[in-house]
Amino acid sequence: MVNTRILDAEFGYLAPTALDEALDILNSKNKVKVLAGGTDLIVHIKVGAEVEMDYMLDIKRIEELDYVQLREHCCDLDEVCCIGANAKLSRIEKEAVIVERYPALAKALSLMASISVRNMGTMAGNICNASPVADSVIPAICYGARIKLKSADGERVLPLEDFFVAPGVSVIKPNELLTNIALPKPKPHTGASFIKKTRVRPDVAKISVGVVIERDGDKVANCRIAMGAIAATPAYLKSIGDSIVGKTMSEQLIKETAAAAARTIKPIDDNRTTAEYRTAIAEILTADALAEAWKNAGGEL
Repeated sequence: MVNTRILDAEFGYLAPTALDEALDILNSKNKVKVLAGGTDLIVHIKVGAEVEMDYMLDIKRIEELDYVQLREHCCDLDEVCCIGANAKLSRIEKEAVIVERYPALAKALSLMASISVRNMGTMAGNICNASPVADSVIPAICYGARIKLKSADGERVLPLEDFFVAPGVSVIKPNELLTNIALPKPKPHTGASFIKKTRVRPDVAKISVGVVIERDGDKVANCRIAMGAIAATPAYLKSIGDSIVGKTMSEQLIKETAAAAARTIKPIDDNRTTAEYRTAIAEILTADALAEAWKNAGGEL
């Protein structure tokens, strides 16, 4: 058992070196919390937050979960970039495939917290924390990411936007582990943007906006828009993105779409800012993100 002056809590500490071993632990024990980077879990314990944990499952030694690699097929997708549960944020943001194919994700990761936190934290952990302000989640949703959840009973795949239920709550089951994040290869003439508004650069977002646009000449072939830090969960604005598909891109269309996005969201008041501010800034940031993504797709306005 662990009981130190640093962590004022008692729990069993388990550190498997194989995925199957970790899944067996999750399947056989109750109140297990997974430690990947520990940038959230350890902080919660140190500040005395209520953490129901009888066992800490440290997965850092599972080498088969530490990767960023291209695969021909994964998570029901072809030509994907897969990110393992143990891949550190600082590694992901610098990987050539991420920088070249998914620049909005690379930018979001580079803006997260401090370098020391990014050297420890993982994207899988950022997702599983189920925070509405999780920076990596917004561009990943826009890129159409899917996640793989594994247990001793099997595995399931779901779109990232379907993972979140409430702050700190997701659809993951107690015996499941998020093992893989799969990003589909963007089609030609695709551009992306990620914009984050904070008090200071490494701070958590007051609001963040992500956009991925696929261009067909001067028309929008596909568009995905997501926002963070505006509600209880990350918001995928599917209806707004779908509403401009097939339309000719213009400054007027951007203005109308941004206004529609601001009307759609139901922002919250919290200790970072107000719902009124979020509504006002959402329209501005969405317009900027749409324009930037369109230009990055090779389009002109």
